Amino acid sequence: MLAAVDAYALTAGRFWSLVGVALGLAGVVAGVLARTRSRRRTAVVGLVAGLLGTAVGGLVVAAAKGGPGTGYGIVGGFVALVVGVVAVVLSGLALRSFARAATRGSRAG
Repeated sequence: MLAAVDAYALTAGRFWSLVGVALGLAGVVAGVLARTRSRRRTAVVGLVAGLLGTAVGGLVVAAAKGGPGTGYGIVGGFVALVVGVVAVVLSGLALRSFARAATRGSRAG
């Protein structure tokens, strides 16, 4: 049987799910900045942060032994998965547009 956990306690699962969400959010911000300001390095940072956030979220979900409210951080893990995937998509689109611009520039010269 699952033991009840204080609703305000920061357990290890909740901590790692917060880390995953923070990485994912950093990736989303970097992906948006890369798309609006056309910076390749920012897109790479966003891609890496998004991948790390997705990985941490996946590990939290895989390690959770209970559902929401049990202290394993499963809800935050799923949020980290979604936010991380959004970061990867945004950063990937930015990198793809940089690659297209580079190939157009090499054909023109």
